[in-house]
Amino acid sequence: MRMKGAQVLVELLKKEGVEFIFGYPGGAVLDIYDALFDTPEIHHILVRHEQGAAHAADGYARTTGKVGVCIATSGPGATNLVTGLATAYMDSIPIVALTGQVFTHLIGKDSFQEADTTGITMPITKHNFLVTNAEDLPYVIREAFYLASSGRPGPVLVDLPRDVQQKMIELVYPEKIKIPGYRPTYKGHAKQIKLAAEAIGEAKRPLLYVGGGVIASGASEVLFELATKADIPVVHTLMGKGAFPESHPLSLGMLGMHGTYWANKAVMRCDLLIAVGARFDDRVTGKLDTFAPHARIIHIDIDPAEIGKNVKPHIPIVGDARMVLAEIVKRLEPMTHPEWREEIAQWKREYTPKYRESKKLLPHQVIERIYEKTKHLDTVVVTDVGQHQMWAAQKYPREKPRTWASSGGLGTMGYGLPASIGAQVGNPGKTVILISGDGSIFMKIQELVTAVNYCLPIKIFVMNNEFLGMVRQWQGCLYRGRYSCTRLVNPDIARVAQAFGAVGISVTTKDELDRAIDEALKTEDRPVLVDCHIEEEENVLPFVPPGKSLEEMILE
Repeated sequence: MRMKGAQVLVELLKKEGVEFIFGYPGGAVLDIYDALFDTPEIHHILVRHEQGAAHAADGYARTTGKVGVCIATSGPGATNLVTGLATAYMDSIPIVALTGQVFTHLIGKDSFQEADTTGITMPITKHNFLVTNAEDLPYVIREAFYLASSGRPGPVLVDLPRDVQQKMIELVYPEKIKIPGYRPTYKGHAKQIKLAAEAIGEAKRPLLYVGGGVIASGASEVLFELATKADIPVVHTLMGKGAFPESHPLSLGMLGMHGTYWANKAVMRCDLLIAVGARFDDRVTGKLDTFAPHARIIHIDIDPAEIGKNVKPHIPIVGDARMVLAEIVKRLEPMTHPEWREEIAQWKREYTPKYRESKKLLPHQVIERIYEKTKHLDTVVVTDVGQHQMWAAQKYPREKPRTWASSGGLGTMGYGLPASIGAQVGNPGKTVILISGDGSIFMKIQELVTAVNYCLPIKIFVMNNEFLGMVRQWQGCLYRGRYSCTRLVNPDIARVAQAFGAVGISVTTKDELDRAIDEALKTEDRPVLVDCHIEEEENVLPFVPPGKSLEEMILE
């Protein structure tokens, strides 16, 4: 069957199981939008900015495990995707981005709305394509989805000139694809797995350090089996939140710059550190040459480039986390580490977080109250970036994977609102909670219109301290309280939400907060934004200053 390239593209998207596309139309993608007009199987979500489309596709992918799809026109439309693509790239999130491009004979001639999209996005995508031959389109689309979702996941971009979209071509669907040079290693080396199992059997103070790769590989169940069978405590990264149930006695919470006191102490004291699907980034390790000083290190990752990049492991294993952990579990006998567990319990007893007295709401109280009123529900928690992100990571525990979405590697303010749209679209039966800040929410406030237009009942809680809070905290701790350009002058955020068609509520007391949470939970036909006026200069603690060891935590 012959049809226009744009029609072939849409048929291929159906073959890939695409149900939702997040996008914004423009001249260079009109043929694709014309084809979508006749395709009720694919639901298009019209965002209000292309960056919002990329973040929405990201939130959809993180919380469903499916490939997120976004679309933008050429030139500024494509360049507006850049921050969203970089966010997904840093956190290994599978996205396929479709961008329009000028006619092939106009490429390189500074044509209207032309940009070198593949050149611009090459460093922030797993791979990208410029399709200059329409007959290649079916193979490119098939490869794009395969690359995005296989091995270490990541965003893939396909740039589509207008004549490619318009040319009549044959509709084919390549059932099998072969990409020379691309062969992800899934099965770990048997000898290395044997060495890892032996090291676990010999360790007196083992510790599991798990990241987003555990969630990406679907390894949570076998991770639980390993931890409980071998009695190994678990610390997680921001991206690994939900990989292991945080209510379990073996869970020590998050490690690193704003990790728990006992998680960081355990890292510095352990004699074996088993890193799974994590990359030893600077926010986790602190001063690198002091990190886990007494430990042998096992590093399991599907991306060989990550192994040895920051920390040289004693036992490297390249492979899929789920498959490698399953093989390790087979080789282990049940064991216990009572002395190690008691040492950790003592750290928990000796440190209790201290909070200032305040007539205003304290952020940890807000998060804890939201959790108490929603813990019985099937929830997905999305955050923006800043202090509120860390408070949410500390105070809103997660029990299952794909129930947490937050920008980790790039730290993108403005991620939260569009990502929560993607999460709600992908999880219509779940309660999606967005925890944002008064700085972050205005980065992508226009997407509140999108949530209203599609009747998405997202529960939005803004931690409003009238500061760029995290930057203010650093200025206070590291720059002698010289608050340069971090004080915010905000409009009435609740009334802004009301003007957008959402429910907007402003709270300043615990009683008002309780009533607002109840109102948000019973509202099912539109988003609710609760503007929480919190203590202005509350800090996120513990805090490991940049360049310091995990032993040098600021606790109060």
